[in-house]
Amino acid sequence: LQAKLIFTISLLLGTTITISSNHWIMAWAGLEINTLAILPMISKSHHPRAIEAATKYFLTQATASALVLFSSMTNAWYTGQWDITQLTHPTSCLILTSAIAMKLGLVPFHFWFPEVLQGSPLITGLLLSTMMKFPPITLLFMTSPSLNSTLLTWMALLSAALGGWMGLNQTQVRKILAFSSISHLGW
Repeated sequence: LQAKLIFTISLLLGTTITISSNHWIMAWAGLEINTLAILPMISKSHHPRAIEAATKYFLTQATASALVLFSSMTNAWYTGQWDITQLTHPTSCLILTSAIAMKLGLVPFHFWFPEVLQGSPLITGLLLSTMMKFPPITLLFMTSPSLNSTLLTWMALLSAALGGWMGLNQTQVRKILAFSSISHLGW
């Protein structure tokens, strides 16, 4: 009970830090707190499928977080700005678009999401499908004038189409929910 409370508070803290930050390092720290808080919840059952799901989630989120950090450092190198709303360098914008898409599970970075949701407990899956999407979506909205709109449009269209299409071919509820989430992210 005490551990669950700590992980829940950490999730709320990480989400709040990311949503309210103006500096890239604080946003990155909030994303990392979220990742570290949800991992024990995913692997709680100690079943091999849960451990595999936690490992896939960790590797994907760590890669995306590294890309967020790399994007912000590249932007700071060229512009001298660490402010989230001052993302202006084209390479940084492209890398950040990919990093946010990876964190959210947009097509073509969606392969981890159905597998992780399938290996997670139902309540944790609910958290992964809802609350864990708030920080990256907030970063998406805060940087939207700078992001590559053509790439985002294509990822949205492909996510809406592929999520719906792949969801039709599933018999397991969690995978249907995962593909539904991918489809709705596109919309």
